[in-house]
Amino acid sequence: MSNKLYVGNLSFDTREDQLQELFASHGEVLSARIITDRETGRSRGFGFVEMAQSDDAQKAIDDLNGKDFMGRTLKVNIARPRENRTGGGGYGGGRRDRW
Repeated sequence: MSNKLYVGNLSFDTREDQLQELFASHGEVLSARIITDRETGRSRGFGFVEMAQSDDAQKAIDDLNGKDFMGRTLKVNIARPRENRTGGGGYGGGRRDRW
């Protein structure tokens, strides 16, 4: 089992230290990160917590998934690997051989 957890439905006011403190009651937290919007710097309402032990990660899932935190019902589960994104870039997205 992975030790990296996805934490969704966070209040937009949640700070990383608060997230770390919440999970620390279930074991050693290696990192707690809230994902922010690149342009505005505002929270996107989710984050990731990495626990030192997989048993502690499972305890955190069991105890915190569906629980209220800062007025929101948390969604906590094993983080899935990040999918590779294909570029895209540019504009229009259409075929360029029509010119």
